[in-house]
Amino acid sequence: MFDCVVIGAGVVGGLVARELTKYNLSVCIVEKDSDVAMGATRANSAIVHAGYDAKEGTLKAKLNVRGSEMMESVCSELGVKYRRNGSLVVGFNDEDAATLHSLIERGHKNGVKGLSFLEREELVRLEPNIGSTVSCALRAETGAIVCPYELCMAAVGNAMDNGCELKLGFRVEGIEEKDGVYRVSSSEETVEAKTVINCAGVYSDDIAALVGDDSFSVRPRRGEYMLLDKECGSLVGHTVFRCPSKMGKGVLVSPTVDGNLLLGPTAEDIDDKTDTSTTADGLARVASLAGNQVNGISFGKVITSFTGLRATGSTGDFIINSPKRGFINCAGIESPGLTSAPAIAVYVADMLKNDGFALEKNDSFNGTRRPSHYFRELSEDEKNEIIKQNPDYAQVICRCETVTAGEIIEAIRTNPKPTDVDGVKRRTRATMGRCQGGFCTPYIVEILAREMGVPVTDITKSGGRSYINVGKTDKGKM
Repeated sequence: MFDCVVIGAGVVGGLVARELTKYNLSVCIVEKDSDVAMGATRANSAIVHAGYDAKEGTLKAKLNVRGSEMMESVCSELGVKYRRNGSLVVGFNDEDAATLHSLIERGHKNGVKGLSFLEREELVRLEPNIGSTVSCALRAETGAIVCPYELCMAAVGNAMDNGCELKLGFRVEGIEEKDGVYRVSSSEETVEAKTVINCAGVYSDDIAALVGDDSFSVRPRRGEYMLLDKECGSLVGHTVFRCPSKMGKGVLVSPTVDGNLLLGPTAEDIDDKTDTSTTADGLARVASLAGNQVNGISFGKVITSFTGLRATGSTGDFIINSPKRGFINCAGIESPGLTSAPAIAVYVADMLKNDGFALEKNDSFNGTRRPSHYFRELSEDEKNEIIKQNPDYAQVICRCETVTAGEIIEAIRTNPKPTDVDGVKRRTRATMGRCQGGFCTPYIVEILAREMGVPVTDITKSGGRSYINVGKTDKGKM
């Protein structure tokens, strides 16, 4: 029996699990998919929000600001890329200017530092490519960018290295509580725990309902994105937002920590919790709005598009509560959920303490982790020293992103271990470049099959039945 079971291996669940391993607790994460970071964490704006947008006094406001303050040190501990590039919220008219001033006032009430209002002349000095019709902007100096799935994988991996167990392919179908012990069941397995923490994203209302809590609902909000080639990554330095609306913070134009340019998202409330399709209308809207905010976007350089689903709760705020002892909801964690995740983890631990659970410090906890991207950042001499010991690091598999066989093999052997091509992609960036895996995928399949000891026909693109190879060709018939 575990002390704690965390349902959901997204960035919130991963950081909660890591936080709990700081104490003498046995922790398990159960995740319905074949890998971690497969929900909202896999596809979002990757922004560390400053905290000016959330209504003062809400959990969103409190945890946003605290999470923003924590994020740089958490990323440093976990070896995750973080860049404080600052944010700009642009306005086009007097009405927008009034909104921006109100956001600054709200930000000050929330405790956000480094907020200012810019007229066009000063704004153009900061961002020469700002849209021609932009007249003003809010500047938030503490805004930043990270890689959300990299943060999630590092958090889960660090939790596992500190004793946490990860169960993939575990779709929760039932939760029963008797005498202070919860039995969490899938169709094939049951785990027992004293505490259950619901971090199931768009499915968190379904999980809560299993213990009789129907006090809230969660609806997916679809957001479509476009990602441009790295040659476009320097078009802007800041993350450039539009004035927010009731549907969210609007379309943004932002560099990424890996050097690309990101555009999006749209905001559309839907009912299907699995619909991550892109649409011609949605992508056209992204292009239109982004082109209005920033001049010179080369839409011919788009290398991929994708859709993420935000878990929009019915209360208008994060839903972090305990409907019964030993069960905690972390639901409705939409934007600024990524930013807030480190603070949510501490908040959950404090809830357990306040509920009478004894949390004794784990003196053997090691919160640091080597960056997954360390090799490419070494000097030529340092790389050559590693290559002398292991020639796999001299073999470049993905030429677009310059990812070596050694890095791919190391990723496959590191917690949490990938089992498909997209899992390798998220850990190493192999297949994320201009050709989107057109050349390197067969080599990655071979490495995965060899490392896992299975036929190449067993390797999938993204789990399930997404097979890449169906069999070997008969040389005599070619």
